Amino acid sequence: MNIPMLDLSDQYKKLKNEIIESLDEVMSSSQFILGGNVKKIESDIAVFSNVNNGIGVANGSDAIHIALQAAGVKEGDEVITTAFTFFATGGAIVRAGANPKYVDIDPITFNIDPNKIEEVITDKTKAIIPVHLYGQMADMEAIKAIADKYNLIVIEDAAQAIGAKQNGKRVGELGTAATYSFFPTKNLGAYGDAGMIVTDNDDLAEEARVIRVHGSKPKYYHHVLGYNSRLDEMQAAILNVKFPHLEDWSNMRRKHAKTYTQLLNEKLSHIIQTPIVKEGNHHVFHQYTLRVPKRDELQAYLKEQGISTMVYYPMPLHIQPVFKELGYKDGDLPETEKAAKEAISLPMYPELPVEHQEYIVDKIMEFYL
Repeated sequence: MNIPMLDLSDQYKKLKNEIIESLDEVMSSSQFILGGNVKKIESDIAVFSNVNNGIGVANGSDAIHIALQAAGVKEGDEVITTAFTFFATGGAIVRAGANPKYVDIDPITFNIDPNKIEEVITDKTKAIIPVHLYGQMADMEAIKAIADKYNLIVIEDAAQAIGAKQNGKRVGELGTAATYSFFPTKNLGAYGDAGMIVTDNDDLAEEARVIRVHGSKPKYYHHVLGYNSRLDEMQAAILNVKFPHLEDWSNMRRKHAKTYTQLLNEKLSHIIQTPIVKEGNHHVFHQYTLRVPKRDELQAYLKEQGISTMVYYPMPLHIQPVFKELGYKDGDLPETEKAAKEAISLPMYPELPVEHQEYIVDKIMEFYL
């Protein structure tokens, strides 16, 4: 077999006519920037997130950066986050002029450990960025309690977790704002870069709208230093076609995750750790990620068998060369560093055939047994 991590071809075949029609409407209208398609997807995603505002931007990285700036984070501030995440999280903090303060993760969920947050809070701390990794929300109730105690901003990095919930609350409801990525591989993906900020804070939302258009309001009158970071009409049109299917796709991912877990735990529960969903969490399984011994050897073996896998993420942010001036070293975040050596993600997408899952699990068992 040849099993990819992600195959978008079946999804496109089913939506092809709608997508082509929607793109033709955009091109015929000659309205390419911040038009009706952007307004619609902004409104729909805001409603979906149970908040008042959606602000479409160029990508998920900009969404974090702009949300921080719009919330008042500035040079010299400190922002607490996890080092077990994609580079954009830490990069956005630095681009906003602040310094990242990395804390360790909960080994069960791979998400930031709220019990580690208070010990790094200083008088320079302005915000916390929890990352809802792999599709499961961090412990937002505990994080919000800490933020309220110290009057801190909370920006949820939900690039991998659109639609995730915790005790009935969706991403975006418990933080000051949340940010989404619509990179093509995401649960709701465009056909290029795209992102969004969602928030109930009207002042933050308005500031973000100004920042995304070079800081101008009205046009050609610039009161803040902004950026050219707009969700364009063509990507918004594609998202508008795909968005009504998001919940079904998420349910299919959850079904595939259940299948993986049942098959793997039948024979390998004493060797590997399958994903654990914390009580009260609604996991949307952007990735299905295992903890395994001999991770690199397993990945090489599965590649030989035609199975694609990914390691998210092999080098945590606190020891990335670009952040060496922050002074972190190996051993500072032991759970994070352990996860970076053990985590491996298996193929996961809504149309994943069960036969592929069975083959993948058979080959994993061959490796270990």
